[in-house]
Amino acid sequence: MNISNNLSSISAHQTMLNNSAHNVANVNTDKFVPNSTTISDDGNSVSANTRKANDTGSNKSQTDLSKEIPDQMIAQKATAANVSAIRTQDEMLGSLLDMKA
Repeated sequence: MNISNNLSSISAHQTMLNNSAHNVANVNTDKFVPNSTTISDDGNSVSANTRKANDTGSNKSQTDLSKEIPDQMIAQKATAANVSAIRTQDEMLGSLLDMKA
């Protein structure tokens, strides 16, 4: 994986986190239909796909906190892993540039 893949993954997971935060913020909003975010990897980049969840017709918010909290944890851990990979790549490149012939 190269740095651009790591950056696209961080961006995709940030979108996932933003949507989840929006859903949680509206947990007490009547008739609120949350967004659903899926992450996909096409081999060249990682992207977030957002769509409205299926409307059940409920008069209460349809936000499911048992889904949103794990989604936030996944986004946090994925971002941390990608940042760690970028740091490692940066350190390796720095070491390579510091070598003398």
